[in-house]
Amino acid sequence: MYKNLRDCQIKPMELFQLYLYLSPQMAMPHINLLTWNLPQLEAQMPWRYLTITMFSPLSTEYIVAFNGYFTAKARSHFISSALKSSEALDWRIVPRKNPASDFPSDFEVVQIRQASHSSLLTLEDHPYIKRVTPQRKVFLPDPGATCNNDTRWTQKWQSWQSSRPLRRTSLSLAFGFWHATGRHSSRRLLRAIPRHVAQILQADVLWQMGYTGSGVKVAVFDTGLSEKHPHFKNVKERTNWTNEKTLDDGLGHGTFVAGVIASMRECQGFAPDSELHIFRVFTNNQVSYTSWFLDAFNYAILKKIDVLNLSIGGPDFMDHPFVDKVWELTANRVIMVSAIGNDGPLYGTLNNPADQMDVIGVGGIDFEDNIARFSSRGMTTWELPGGYGRVKPDIVTYGSGVRGSGMKEGCRSLSGTSVASPVVAGAVTLLVSTVLNRELVNPASMKQALIASARRLPGVNMFEQGHGKLDLIRAYQILNSYKPQASLSPSYIDLTECPYMWPYCSQPIYYGGMPTIVNVTILNGMGVTGRILDKPIWQPYLPQNGDHIDVAVSYSPVLWPWAGYLAVSISVAKKAASWEGIAQGHVMVTVASPAGNNVGGEMTSTVKLPVKVKIVPTPPRSKRVLWDQYHNLRYPPGYFPRDNLRMKNDPLDWNGDHIHTNFRDMYQHLRSMGYFVEVLGAPITCFDASQYGTFMMVDSEEEYFPEEITKLRRDIDKGLSLIVFSDWYNTSVMRKVKFYDENTRQWWMPDTGGANVPALNDLISVWGMAFSDGLYEGDFTMADHDMYYASGCSIAKFPEDGIVIAKTLKDQGLEVLKQETAVVEGVPILGMYQTPSEGGGRIALYGDSNCIDDSHRQKDCFWLLDALLQYTSYSMTPPSLIHSNSRVTPPTGTDRPLPERLEGNHLYRYSKVLEAHLGDPKPRPLPACPHLSWSKPQPLNETAPSNLWKHQKLLSIDMDKVVLPNVRNYRPQVRPLSPGESGAWDIPGGIMPGRYNQEVGQTIPMFAFLGAMVVLSFFVVQLTKSKNKPKRRKPRVKRPTLPSQPPQTIGPQHTRPRTLED
Repeated sequence: MYKNLRDCQIKPMELFQLYLYLSPQMAMPHINLLTWNLPQLEAQMPWRYLTITMFSPLSTEYIVAFNGYFTAKARSHFISSALKSSEALDWRIVPRKNPASDFPSDFEVVQIRQASHSSLLTLEDHPYIKRVTPQRKVFLPDPGATCNNDTRWTQKWQSWQSSRPLRRTSLSLAFGFWHATGRHSSRRLLRAIPRHVAQILQADVLWQMGYTGSGVKVAVFDTGLSEKHPHFKNVKERTNWTNEKTLDDGLGHGTFVAGVIASMRECQGFAPDSELHIFRVFTNNQVSYTSWFLDAFNYAILKKIDVLNLSIGGPDFMDHPFVDKVWELTANRVIMVSAIGNDGPLYGTLNNPADQMDVIGVGGIDFEDNIARFSSRGMTTWELPGGYGRVKPDIVTYGSGVRGSGMKEGCRSLSGTSVASPVVAGAVTLLVSTVLNRELVNPASMKQALIASARRLPGVNMFEQGHGKLDLIRAYQILNSYKPQASLSPSYIDLTECPYMWPYCSQPIYYGGMPTIVNVTILNGMGVTGRILDKPIWQPYLPQNGDHIDVAVSYSPVLWPWAGYLAVSISVAKKAASWEGIAQGHVMVTVASPAGNNVGGEMTSTVKLPVKVKIVPTPPRSKRVLWDQYHNLRYPPGYFPRDNLRMKNDPLDWNGDHIHTNFRDMYQHLRSMGYFVEVLGAPITCFDASQYGTFMMVDSEEEYFPEEITKLRRDIDKGLSLIVFSDWYNTSVMRKVKFYDENTRQWWMPDTGGANVPALNDLISVWGMAFSDGLYEGDFTMADHDMYYASGCSIAKFPEDGIVIAKTLKDQGLEVLKQETAVVEGVPILGMYQTPSEGGGRIALYGDSNCIDDSHRQKDCFWLLDALLQYTSYSMTPPSLIHSNSRVTPPTGTDRPLPERLEGNHLYRYSKVLEAHLGDPKPRPLPACPHLSWSKPQPLNETAPSNLWKHQKLLSIDMDKVVLPNVRNYRPQVRPLSPGESGAWDIPGGIMPGRYNQEVGQTIPMFAFLGAMVVLSFFVVQLTKSKNKPKRRKPRVKRPTLPSQPPQTIGPQHTRPRTLED
């Protein structure tokens, strides 16, 4: 706690919020530091709590993206002409002084004071302007300078400044500053752990073949590098893209990353002879801006960079200028390698840009080949709610306890996916140098080689390991016999293969179920652009019952850059409604791409996607649960707050709210209890309610179409049951938890609470039910189970013949708003109701979803979910709840008004239901239900392959025939040591001492082994001669002790001398 303003370093011109200790008698004044005299304030005020905001006079900055590359004069002219007649009277173009300033650019940074919506629209209307987006700031707060270290509610809510803004950060784990408060909403440096990873992955084999990364340009976008660092000999260029006048690394992260890639001594990197291009895009205060990255990316394209490492990430896949520039980079043949994120073990935590199809996304493992706990898990979530996520990461490698270069000299150990990323980037750089025809190397072909050669880890699913562990030598073999072609990721669909194909393998398919969607990535190694010829063909194997399934395929109209999608929907044919067994077939896809080198014509490549599924008879209605995905919203693009308000470091809801992401444990539990869980990614009007026993709505933030409300009422009257897990909603608290986003320099106000309670109340009001805007938390016991209520709401209204359970909880809303504590008895939290219509369904309401959400679950309530499903599916009311002492009279809703929507909210901007309208937003027209066009089968009367997973092979490549060439005695050149520099690790041959000697002993040169055998033979001959000589009387001399095996050598022969004993 800082009781003195001078104890906390405050930077003028930036916005902060400080929490100071004021006297209990004082209210919480809000003080503008630009008008107050701080010493006077400090002297006059006894300390309790004070909220101080430093307002920056900086105006809002926008990135104006153009449709092409233009000179600075042309860009200025376009902006001037666009804003000439607008309301933006005070604006200027922000100067950018960096190495790219003298070249044409495709964007400009414009500062507009008090920008109006009309002025932004005027800019976007200009024919040469593509998009206008807010300038985004990446800020990595240093813990040594933090002032907000109180844990009270004043700090928790008043300090939500840039807590999760739209920014990218590092993905390394060794320093405290990598744990930024806003680590998920931004792109950040991903933290890094100690070992000599290059030799463990057998880079020395390629070194001794003469490949050391020579001729390959590799860019490191990070915190810079010192000019005279002793570990690097080929730093081609260091550039600074920040507002600091230095090129050196003041943090050590960039040096470490560069060392893993290209260090030539001590902790040796993969490609010591590669051409290093250092891009300093973070300041020593861990700050960066999107515009800095965009300029640096343009310069990388200009310099024809081959490989680019980005140990940064964030969840904002809708940061359009950044993502568009990543696509442009890869389109220019830059192989981008990026860290997948440090937000594991939770699923649905992939970071951007590693989640993009054209980027190599890297996860982390430890040296025992276990997936690192910190490594983010798939699936990608930007396809939700209508589609399904892709397989990511692409590949995993060592990212825990890896050794790399220290900031000035020596080595250090770090952990994180920001360490795993340069491991792959270094390996890729080394691999590029082994290919004679560099035209064959592009982002797609390199990814194809890496995933085809990867070693699958046993017992790990594809959303954790991708295609497996990096295998450098196998990747070399593939690249050196590679022919341009298309391939698929994953290369087959096997819904029977567990655990690798989880979650597909966790539930069989059946007639009448929602189609199973598998989102496959098409990689096009033939060219940056391509297309699918005709339509994909579905060919079922008749001997393997392939005609029992129907397949629909949708795909990218254009494959660019280097990739596209192939969405395969699988359903069971009507004739297999009561059949059980395995069905197989395959999908044939032909990809065409323009031939290169001005030859003309097209190159084509046909790939086969094997499909194998398990079919079971359609389960009874009571066992089928339908999960509502359509009405879940998340960040990005809007500010949808976390369901647990105690989680101040993680305030945004960004994991997708899917049964295979942050509700994975709940899904696994339901499957273990025999339930079949399906996902509805369309409006409520788009499913047949007669097929399902229970409809689950959990943590819903979306509004409802009037037609949906009408249909749900009709479905429940006919026997469908409903379970609703709600969350908090309170407009006063929503205003309190707003935060200042330093990216956009704007205040962010939540568009809903944890759930959209007013919308839920509209949905269930027909049965006389409603949730309140009360906000409660606390521990309690229910049916002999320990429970925790985390920022939930209460039931405000319930039918008088229903069952209601109430508990004693703390008023969390009062704590947030007034920092006061109050205990409330008899808070209704659970309600169960049998609808009166004949054959009608049942409804269960619970006010908190945190107990089934993996994100911040403290105590699970899966037992309660089981009890509610027994009630809704089988009409079995749990005795422990009927006869509970906590049962109360249902509330009538007359004691307090029901919650209303926040006035002026912007939910319509992100809603699939609402649209902007004069006055209040209005519902859009109800969209049509998704319609799948089933492929016409072309049956094959032949036997399907028995094992779909072999080592993933590319076309025309036989791994057994690709052998390593004869190695020759070669080692990277090592420059002489500087004065005072340690040479303890500078061992000829580049092979490190210690544990690694036993792990790669097979790489000892043959001449060393032969030399040892010659020495051994010499001693044997001498021993034989001595035994054959006649004995003579003379003083006995102790014979030398002979070695029992040849001496071990490391690199060139440097054997330790042995001495003879007397």
